[in-house]
Amino acid sequence: MAQFQGQEPNGRGVQELEVLIRTAIFKPANALVGFLLQGAADRIDAAYQPKPGQHRKGRETRQVDGLFGSFPLTRDYYYHDGKAQGHYPADAALGLEMGQTPALARLVCLEGADESSYQKAETHLLEIGGIQVSARQIQRVVQRVGEAAQAWQERDAQPGGKAVPILYVSADATGVQMRKEELAGRAGKQADGSAKTRSPYLGCAFTQHKTDEEGHPVRDYESTTYVSSFGSIDEFGPVLRQDAIRRGLALALQVVLLIDGAEGLANMGRLCFPGAIQIVDFYHALLHASQVLAALLGSKEHPDFKSRLGHWARRLLDDKVEQLIAQARQECAGKTQAQAVEKELAYFVNNARRMQYGTFRRKGFFIGSGVIEAGCKTVIGARCKQSGMFWSEAGAENVLALRCIHSSRRLNDFWKDRLDTHAARNDALTLAA
Repeated sequence: MAQFQGQEPNGRGVQELEVLIRTAIFKPANALVGFLLQGAADRIDAAYQPKPGQHRKGRETRQVDGLFGSFPLTRDYYYHDGKAQGHYPADAALGLEMGQTPALARLVCLEGADESSYQKAETHLLEIGGIQVSARQIQRVVQRVGEAAQAWQERDAQPGGKAVPILYVSADATGVQMRKEELAGRAGKQADGSAKTRSPYLGCAFTQHKTDEEGHPVRDYESTTYVSSFGSIDEFGPVLRQDAIRRGLALALQVVLLIDGAEGLANMGRLCFPGAIQIVDFYHALLHASQVLAALLGSKEHPDFKSRLGHWARRLLDDKVEQLIAQARQECAGKTQAQAVEKELAYFVNNARRMQYGTFRRKGFFIGSGVIEAGCKTVIGARCKQSGMFWSEAGAENVLALRCIHSSRRLNDFWKDRLDTHAARNDALTLAA
């Protein structure tokens, strides 16, 4: 520190001073961590009981990366000839992830999934924490852990949660640009009939205890949890149901399913949430009302379009969807646009029971799917829909799994379960049967 004495204080000097202090702290801390983990590894190896078929091949040393730097770790190596599988008991017990300590792996996964790119995650780790991990290595760790995160999302639920007046469940899908090999043979909306994107499903659950002074519903603070999947709706529905069970599905006085009116989501609701009240998002109702009026009037530029759309909005909020259908049919009867109008009216005919917005409002229910719409933008869009991104299915799904767990405030639970899973690889009793 003597080199700084007598110097005029300035920003550059402060920065250099901080670097020196950080180095002075991190080097001994890293040495201490390495010393303690080596001692732990030695004790683990001494106590380890090989599983049937495993043979000790000796000891191997590798560099382990941690929050304070790298250090060598020497541990026993076993190999199972029949399974062609190697095993390091100390690595499993200590929870190492591809040569990283659990704390560093958790931070790398958080940054890799949270930042808009792996390169940005690399820069952020270096600038904020002085931690050097390449973008490519961040991607490898995220993909390895993310695969387990997706399986963790899909695990069978143990009933939980608390009794709540209303439990909401909602789901939607949004397109993510994929690599060409991921789209081979898939039909899409491009001019040649091919697909440019694939749409992962995002589901959420949240609770409501009260309404405000005007009778509008109030979502409970930090009550929203998310799950995601690139699977079909038939595969995704049970995943969302398991999450709802964890949130207290069996204890909720009322379950409400908020959807956009798509038949696939409606059918998912009938199969996975049979007792739920289904509500079609009011925004999508107005969107389809505008399409009905465009067909009826000939164009959205018609001078009566906006006033007519306002009329539809007021009537929908007054439980008059059936009357609107009848009036539209009567107005276009015998005219050339009758077929086009009927095609657009099908949305309201199929969803009339889910559009009793006046009744839903009086009961204090949400009639908008803003929560899941926002989730599609923040959970999926902010990471997977950046300019120039083209994903593999596994690459996007694994990142989204980590983002859902983070957004659901479940990181501690996930990492505790992962550490327990690693440690269980040393348990000889698993082969007792």
